[in-house]
Amino acid sequence: MSMSSKYPLIYRTLRPVISSSLQISGLGTGPGIGGQVINHLSTFRFSSSDTSSPASGSKNQPEKPIQTVDGKVISTYWGISPAKITKPDGSAWKWNCFQPWDSYKPDVSIDVTKHHKPSNLTDKFAYWTVQTLKIPAHLFFQKHMCHAMLLETVAAVPGMVGGMLLHLKSLRRFEHSGGWIKALLEEAENERMHLMTFIELSQPKWYERVIVFTVQGVFFNAYFMAYVISPKLAHRITGYLEEEAVNSYTEFLEDIDAGKFENSPAPAIAIDYWRLPKDATLRDVVYVIRADEAHHRDLNHYASDIQFKGHELKEAPAPIGYH
Repeated sequence: MSMSSKYPLIYRTLRPVISSSLQISGLGTGPGIGGQVINHLSTFRFSSSDTSSPASGSKNQPEKPIQTVDGKVISTYWGISPAKITKPDGSAWKWNCFQPWDSYKPDVSIDVTKHHKPSNLTDKFAYWTVQTLKIPAHLFFQKHMCHAMLLETVAAVPGMVGGMLLHLKSLRRFEHSGGWIKALLEEAENERMHLMTFIELSQPKWYERVIVFTVQGVFFNAYFMAYVISPKLAHRITGYLEEEAVNSYTEFLEDIDAGKFENSPAPAIAIDYWRLPKDATLRDVVYVIRADEAHHRDLNHYASDIQFKGHELKEAPAPIGYH
């Protein structure tokens, strides 16, 4: 006698629901915010697509509906509930674009003045490519905030392209990436969070959105081809692009200090993402973003150097978490 015929009721009703409550705290040793305790309630369902309830005998019984914050029903079928996360004061964690364990204390001690001097034809080509890209950027986006938004929409592309191509390479060759897939995707996500922060501070006009749309389309395809042809060239271009980002944010800070740009309060998303004090200002935000860009600069020049020496990225440890 088969197991399914011997225990038919068990096989029909085996739909375990696992609920867990996690309390996460600490800064350097685990995923959490220093001095904070996060209540993480999650529910996982292991079931087939049949949502009927054998015990009740009714078929197509809807699961508990999932709703948006304004009460609109998204789904009543799958029953996938989002994690419920609260801050220590009991208030709900308001961000869906990142979780508390994705936030971090930025390392602002990094040298923001470093520059990789072009030493060969590939380096010079990469350097002057970035210098050429600066011309239309400064022409159409003269204000710091608008320039920053364009910069971040472009800067978030290389990490995604590089991570995607390394991911496919890992699948084709049945080999590990040495952590470089994760490192590059972390870079892309960090750059995207820069953009989400600036969006809170300044809404782009329609023509700026059109320019960003066009620039991103052109840059993505050009960078994709560059990475396929020569990853070391692509990483060197990104390294110089990040150098320009550091220079741009340095000018931004100088104008804030000189009173040419209002030092407004930091948006809530920036305070939670970088674990800034509640009274943080725009200057604090630009300061930590500049540090992020300096880290991305070093990561990409490092990646290019590895390949210039005839090695693959997987041969050197990837700086995961290197913001």
